[in-house]
Amino acid sequence: MTKTISLREANQGFARCIREVEAGEEFVITRKGQPVARLIPITKRRILTPEQEAALARTRARMEKGWPIGAGPLDRDSLHERE
Repeated sequence: MTKTISLREANQGFARCIREVEAGEEFVITRKGQPVARLIPITKRRILTPEQEAALARTRARMEKGWPIGAGPLDRDSLHERE
């Protein structure tokens, strides 16, 4: 998720911004309300908090189990039937 902060906020809380960027956050920095810069991690590897790790594990487990929607088996051919 990208956060928008003013140049003044970025300047005053630079160390905090860097810690958050290291954890995967992104910032758009504005001057007089106009975007002027983006502060992003140099790598795409995101460090998750323990709560985020637990939520990700629950989501993956639920995805593996699936959801009963009563639609029967779905495959490409049945989704794109041609007459």
